[in-house]
Amino acid sequence: MEISALQKARYAYRPKLPVILTGPVSDIAIEFGTPTESVADQADLRALFKHSYGKPLARFVKGKNDKITRRLTVGVILSGGQAPGGHNVIAGLYDGLKKGNKDSKLLGFLGGPSGLIENKVVEITDAFMDEYRNTGGFDMIGSGRTKIETPEQFAASLETAKKLGLDAVVIIGGDDSNTNAALLAEYFLEKGEKIQVIGCPKTIDGDLKNEHIETSFGFDTATKTYSELIGNIERDANSAKKYWHFIKLMGRSASHIALECALQTQPNICLISEEVEAKKLSLGQIVDQICDSIVKRAANKENFGVVLIPEGLVEFVPEMKKLIAELNDLMAHYADEFAGLSGFETQAAWLGKKLSAESAKVFASLPAEIAKQLLMDRDPHGNVQVSRIETEKLLIGMVEQRLAELKKTGSYTGKFSALAHFFGYEGRCAFPSNFDADYTYALGFTAFVLIASGLTGYLSSVKNLTAPADQWVAGGVPLTMMMNMEQRHGSKKPVIRKALVELDGKPFKAFAAKRAEWAVKTSFLFPGAIQYYGPSEVCDQPTKTLILEHS
Repeated sequence: MEISALQKARYAYRPKLPVILTGPVSDIAIEFGTPTESVADQADLRALFKHSYGKPLARFVKGKNDKITRRLTVGVILSGGQAPGGHNVIAGLYDGLKKGNKDSKLLGFLGGPSGLIENKVVEITDAFMDEYRNTGGFDMIGSGRTKIETPEQFAASLETAKKLGLDAVVIIGGDDSNTNAALLAEYFLEKGEKIQVIGCPKTIDGDLKNEHIETSFGFDTATKTYSELIGNIERDANSAKKYWHFIKLMGRSASHIALECALQTQPNICLISEEVEAKKLSLGQIVDQICDSIVKRAANKENFGVVLIPEGLVEFVPEMKKLIAELNDLMAHYADEFAGLSGFETQAAWLGKKLSAESAKVFASLPAEIAKQLLMDRDPHGNVQVSRIETEKLLIGMVEQRLAELKKTGSYTGKFSALAHFFGYEGRCAFPSNFDADYTYALGFTAFVLIASGLTGYLSSVKNLTAPADQWVAGGVPLTMMMNMEQRHGSKKPVIRKALVELDGKPFKAFAAKRAEWAVKTSFLFPGAIQYYGPSEVCDQPTKTLILEHS
C-alpha cells in the first residue's frame, strides 16, 4: 500500500491517555454514583427500558479489578457518517483488550450495523490495526446507516453475537446510533443474554454532548478543517475585494460547527439556527440582516464579505419549520400515494390540497429548485435531507432581490456579486488533530474497561478535556440518562436528545459580543492548517467552544 509522508509520520504518533489508563489494567476500579433519570419522559422510558433504565454514572478510580484481565471477544461497529478519529477509537479498544489479555479478540463488523445483522465480520490483528492508527476515515471496516429496529433485525443481531461468541458489542456513532446501542443492550438483557453493549460519542456536528460528554469526537478536526478553508476564502475575498461568499456548513440540527468556525475565523455574518428559532425570524428578516451588513460595508467601499450558514437553518425558520414538519408527516402517511405522482407540478398540486393554508402559501413562494429539494427522498428517519437544500443559493437570490429594491430607493449604491459554497464532506475524514487522536484513543480504551468490568448500556466518557490529557477523567454514562421521546415516522420514539447551541452559553455570548463589529469592519482571522508537530499551544489546543464552556 502506497502512503503519504504524513501518513507514515502519523503512524509513529503515540496518543496521550488519562493517567488512570496508563498503569496496569488490574488497578482500574469502578466508582458508581447514584441511580440516574432520563432528561425527559421518565415514565415512558422506564417502561421501554425495563432492564437498563436508571443505571448510575461510572468513574474510573485506582483500585483492584480482578475481572479485567479475563479473555474477551468483542465486536466493533462504525455507524453513521464519518468523523475524524474513528480508527483511533478502534485502536484504543484493541490495545486495551490486548493489554488486559493477549488472547482477547476484536472483530470488526463490515459496513456498519448491517454487518452485525448479516454476520459480515473481519478479525482485527496487529498488522491490520497498525495500517489505520491516527488516520482519518472509516475505511478500515466501513460504516453504514442501517438501523437495527425490526424484531427480525434484533433477532439476527443476537444470533450473530452468539455464533461469534461475543462478550460485547461497541457501537461508535452519534445520537441515533447510540440510541440503537441502548435498544440493543435492552434487547440482550430482555433475552437473558450477557452480551454487553457500549457506545462511543461520534459526530462532527457536536450535538451529542452534556455535562458528562463534553464533546463528540471529530468536531475538533472538522471545525479546524472548515476554518482553514473559510480563512483561505476570507483572505481571497480581502484580496479580490469583489465577492460575497455564502458558505453553508454541515450541522443539521445544531449550529455548533457554524459557531465554532465563526469564533475561529471572524466572518462578517454567521447565522445561528437556534437564535433564528428563538427570535422567530422569518426568511425576510434574515435577508434584511445580511443586507444591512452589505449596505454598510459598501458605504466603506468594501463590496465583499463572508456569510456562514448552518446546514439546518431552514428547519429553524418558523414558516419553513412548519412546512417541513407537515411535509415529513404527509410523506410518512401517504408514502405510496405520493410515490405514484409523476412530475413536480402534479406533486405541488397534490400538496396544495394537503398542506395547511399557511404552509401551502410558503411552498408556492419558493423557487422551484428549492421546492423540489424539499420533496427529495427522505433520510432513514423519515425527515427531509436538509444537506441537499441549497439554502446558500436561496439566500443569495433573496439578497439580490432585496438589494435591487434598495438600489431603486438610493439606499444602496454598491456592487453585489456572490459565490456559494458547501463545506461538509471536506471535514469528515481528515487526519485527526492531536486532540481528536488522543480523545478517541482514550474513548476506545475506556470502552474496553467498561466491558471488562461487566457494564452494559453505557456510553464511553472522557471529561476535563481542556486540561492536559494526563488529567482527563474517564468513565461511563448510562445511555438512557440522555434520552427523551421524539416524533419519528409519525410516532413517538426513544432517542438521545440532541444538544443545541445555548444562547445563554459562553460560546454564543462571546460571538454575540463581537458580531456587530465584524459585520461592518473587516476582522478576518486566518487559523491556517491543522498542525501536528510543534508547540502544544499550536498543536494540542481543543476548540474555542470547549475552552469557553469550561472557562
